[in-house]
Parts: sequence; structure tokens; C-alpha cells
Amino acid sequence: MKIEKPKFDKKRIGLILGPVVSLILLFFGDLEPGRPEITKTAAVAVLMAIWWVTEALPLAVTALVPLVAFPFLGIIDGKEISESYINHIIFLFIGGFIMALAMERWGLHNRIALHILKWVGVSPGRILLGFMLATALLSMWISNTATTMMMIPIVFSIILELEKNIGKKKISRYALGLLLGIAYSASIGGNATLVGTPTNLICVRILSVLYPEAPEISFSQWFVFAFPITLIMFIAAFSLLFFLFKPKEKWEGISSDAFKNQLKNLGATGYEEKIVFILFLVLAFLWMSRSGFSYNGFKIPGWSSLFENPKYINDGTTAIFISLLLFIIPTKNGKKERIMNWKTAHRLPWNIVLLFGGGFALAKGFEVSGLALWFGEQLSWGDQIPSILFVLAIVAMMSFLTELTSNVASTQMLLPAFAAIAVATGDNPLLFMIPATIASSLAFMLPTATPSNAIIFGTERVSIENMIRAGFRLNMLGIIIITLMTYLLIGKLFGVAMNVVPDWAL
Repeated sequence: MKIEKPKFDKKRIGLILGPVVSLILLFFGDLEPGRPEITKTAAVAVLMAIWWVTEALPLAVTALVPLVAFPFLGIIDGKEISESYINHIIFLFIGGFIMALAMERWGLHNRIALHILKWVGVSPGRILLGFMLATALLSMWISNTATTMMMIPIVFSIILELEKNIGKKKISRYALGLLLGIAYSASIGGNATLVGTPTNLICVRILSVLYPEAPEISFSQWFVFAFPITLIMFIAAFSLLFFLFKPKEKWEGISSDAFKNQLKNLGATGYEEKIVFILFLVLAFLWMSRSGFSYNGFKIPGWSSLFENPKYINDGTTAIFISLLLFIIPTKNGKKERIMNWKTAHRLPWNIVLLFGGGFALAKGFEVSGLALWFGEQLSWGDQIPSILFVLAIVAMMSFLTELTSNVASTQMLLPAFAAIAVATGDNPLLFMIPATIASSLAFMLPTATPSNAIIFGTERVSIENMIRAGFRLNMLGIIIITLMTYLLIGKLFGVAMNVVPDWAL
């Protein structure tokens, strides 16, 4: 009789280990004599970190811990901590996702992707570029997961067409490159905008929680900083994948008819698609131009300055305004419907909304209790290390850490610590927080790193070995690119000076 070895149950171990370690710290630890709230907050943070990393409970459930722990431990009033779970960043996410759902409802995302593919051509390099470009552009506005899921049926139809015309054996390695290209470009594209990936919004909100006097990071500011990084990373990813997976023989007997036929099958662009596309462009324009643009003394005022109180209007306000229009404008399909309905809106990822709130609540605990400042003081010796080396170390750590853990959970746990370290070592918190946030989405080696990687791995056409081989090289390129671009751009676009702590952070 064969005896089966007991399986390693990460979730069950994490469920028990979290409270045990937390209680040991709570009853036997004293991080700062005379200030028990610091130790109490650290105990809550440790519990949440272990549960998030091991996924002992659903991530959104763990995010609810501060609602109970902080009031019971006497750290923050229950009413005050509850308010962390709903704010303008949450509504920015909700508004952006409603737009994405409207695009999916009327098939606009498919039409955009196929037009891009038809435009770039049918050579191996052009098809790879087309899929990566379509994925990256869509993931700037739609969740990376949704973008990858949407691209899967399109890429498989093209792979099957190539196998039929060229041969399955000849196309196998190239097909692998196509699939990896979709996963990687979804992660890369999502970094360009605040709504492209949850971690970007988390960074903005945690900054405002820790430093209420800090200047706002607007949609346009983030885009102007992150887009050059996204563009260079996109070029690096395309070049690497094409070099690794390009066909050895020249293709023959393939044309752009496959894309044209798929577009033809979609039919003429409907009224509803046109409305969604127009509102999508309007939303992008309003986001980009709300706060204006400033660079080296040159300033263009934003449209919000036309109102009596420009500061009352934020990117969340704009997102909900366009969302309301989607619910108001009627369709012309004869069913007396609206462009957007609540049945479709039910697909909003409320678990991510709660996860956001949990991270913001934890950041509030770090700030109120003084744990963030304490953590920074423990690393004050780092003021002798050049700032750029600190940035390099943080970017490398985030890139590889999020291969194994949720990038959302890791960002929410570590950004308050990075901010405190920056102040303690004599630097602007933005110098560490922004590159760390971008690096958290650039994990390409393992299926567990991002939902996009997991989806591609789930096709059973990509092995872990191939993903690691290509992903490790791209990780290393990403670490170098983010560090250098931070050094070159962050001072000009965010007013960050090396080795200078701004007044709002003191």
C-alpha cells in the first residue's frame, strides 16, 4: 500500500502562524518604551502581512482586519478608520472600471485590438509588435487581467491560422513568444496611468494619508513620468522576445486577411460602440488636462481652473461624471436600454475595493501610531549611502518580492516603510515610493507574479522554465531602466531634490 506524503498547506500554516507571531509581538515585544501603540500597530501589520503573503484568507477579508484590530487595541477610533475604506482614489478606480466594462459590453476592446493588428502587418516582428502594442495600450485603461483575457481568443485565432499555413512545429516557439508578449505588455502598459493597475492608485493614496500636506500627484503628472518608463520597457520587452523566439525560417503564404476577416465578422461599428469610444476619449482628455502641466517654469493651466474651487475637483470626480453619462445615455438597439446598466456594473471587483481600503487603513495606522517614523529611525544609518543606490536596492527588492507575493499587498505593506526610510535618510518620500510602486508591477518570471502571467501559464502552452528564462532577463532590464529614469525625471516632474527632505514630510 502506497502511503501518500502530507501536502504542504501554505494557507493553513499562514492562518495559524499569523496570529501566533502577532500575539508574541503584542505581549512580549516593546519596540519603543513608553509608546505601546507602535508595538500594537506592528503586531497588526505582521498579522496582515503573513495572511496576505500566504493567502490564508481571501485578500479582501484580511483587508478588513484594521476595522476590528485598531479600535480594540486603542490605536484609532472605529469611525475614523472606517473612513479609510472610501475616498476619491476608490471612486477613481470604480469610474475607470465602469468605463472598461462598457467597452467590454459593446465589444469596443476587440475592435481596437484588431485594428491595431491589421495596421501593423503580418511579418513575425509586426504580429508580435501588434499584439504587444494592443495589449499595452488597452491595459493603460482596462485592468491587466481583463486585457489579457480579452487578447487570449484573438491570439489563439492567429496562432491557429499560422499553424494551418506554416506548420505547427515551425510556429511553436514563436507562439510561445506571442503569449509571453501579451502577459508582459499587460503589466508594462498598466504602469503608464493611475488607473492602469491598482498599485499606482495605492501609492497616491498612501502618500496623502502619511503626508496630508504633500502636493497631489495628478493623472497627468503620473503619466508624464511613467510613460517614458513604459515606452522603454515596452521596447526592451519586444526586442528581447523577438530575439529569443523569432522564427528561424522565413514565412510564406500568410496574409493580413485573418485580421480583416475577424474585423468583418464584427460588423459595422455600432452606435453604442461610438458613444463609448467618444466618452473614453473625453475621459482620457479630462484626466490628462485637469490639473494642467508644468515643466521647468513653463506652465499650462488645467480646465479645473475654470471653476471657483479647482481643488474641489479630482480625478475621481471626473471618472464618476463620465460613468454617470454612461448610465444616462440610451442605446439604439430597440431594447430601451442605457449604454451601461447595473447588471454589467455588478462585475466591478469589489474585493479590490476592499483590498484598497485595507491598505489605506494600515497606512493610517502607521502614520497615527508613529510606526512609520520608528521604522525610518531604525535605518537612519542609511544617510551615508548614495540615494540612487537606495533606489536601486528598493526597485530590485520589489521586482523580485512580487514574483512570490501579491503586488497589491506588498505595495500596501512596504510603501509606508519606504517613505519613513526616505525621511530618516534625508530624502523625499517620493524618491522611494514612486519607483517602488512601478517596480511592483514588473515581475515577469513566475506564474504567481501577476494575474497576466497566471492566465498565460494556464493556456498550457508556456512552461515555467521558458517564463523564467525570458522573465529574469526582463526583470534585470526593468530594474536598471526604472532606476535610471527615476534619477533623470523625478526631479523635473515632481520637484524631488536628492538628499533634501521637503517641508511637508517633516
